[in-house]
Amino acid sequence: MLIGELATTTGTTTRTLRYYEEQGLLEPGRTTAGYRVYGPEAVLRVRNVRDLLASGFTVENVKCFVRYLDDDLPEVFTYTESCAAHYEVGARRVAELHERIESLTRMRDTLVRRMPWLAAEPPARAVTDRHSTA
Repeated sequence: MLIGELATTTGTTTRTLRYYEEQGLLEPGRTTAGYRVYGPEAVLRVRNVRDLLASGFTVENVKCFVRYLDDDLPEVFTYTESCAAHYEVGARRVAELHERIESLTRMRDTLVRRMPWLAAEPPARAVTDRHSTA
């Protein structure tokens, strides 16, 4: 299938697929005219990449798992000693996300301290209500 067909099938864009190729996550063949062509296995690979990204991994993290992208990913990964190095990628990512959450929580608390009326309402509603009454 051509790149547009793969994009449609996987719910992504051709630009994203070209980016995955640049990052070494996707390897298309080429037609004699030079067009990218993908086999049916590319659908699973793209879905797995997207699944890992949606789980909180970065593209750099996903590169560590490239050899596993052509098989169905388990819903829950089981710990095995032979994969310990790969699990470190996940552990580092969880630590990074934890730091970001703490930072965002501090910023939110500072903002609410400066604008205490925001604490009484959910943020999206507070912004909408403030604009609609102004």
